[in-house]
Amino acid sequence: MNRAYNFFILSATFVVAIILMLIPLPDWARPGRPEWLILTLIYWSMALPKDVSVGIAWILGLCADVIQGALLGQHALGFVITAYITVRLHQQIRNHSLYQQTILVGIILLPYMSIPLWISGISGENINSWLYWLPAITSALIWPWMYLTLRAARRTVLTTNR
Repeated sequence: MNRAYNFFILSATFVVAIILMLIPLPDWARPGRPEWLILTLIYWSMALPKDVSVGIAWILGLCADVIQGALLGQHALGFVITAYITVRLHQQIRNHSLYQQTILVGIILLPYMSIPLWISGISGENINSWLYWLPAITSALIWPWMYLTLRAARRTVLTTNR
């Protein structure tokens, strides 16, 4: 029974993250859009590493590719690498303070952000702007809020269904 509730809360949070990813922003705010879906993946890979790992990451990455119109597999590869790193280090990350987790999440996002940059370079696109890295910074800055919100949702569902 608990597994069904876990599946429900996981699915609901991933759907909310996708909706946040799709909400239109003004032109000035677009470069700094946080990476909602990858942050949600990082949280669940850290909180429930046996339930959320590389397979779920691949599926979510393919969804992100389709939604953003990116090269198929581009985000999927980044999601898989991020999930792998998070699952491998989940015990160490969970033992750090929220401030330290914020820094670690920023570091974990770097490989995810580097893959599209690398693919753009191979395809001949030139990205010279520092604004490319802004989503990693804004995502790391909102990590404490995301962590506390998702933890509260997980605890609420788990305690009401025991």
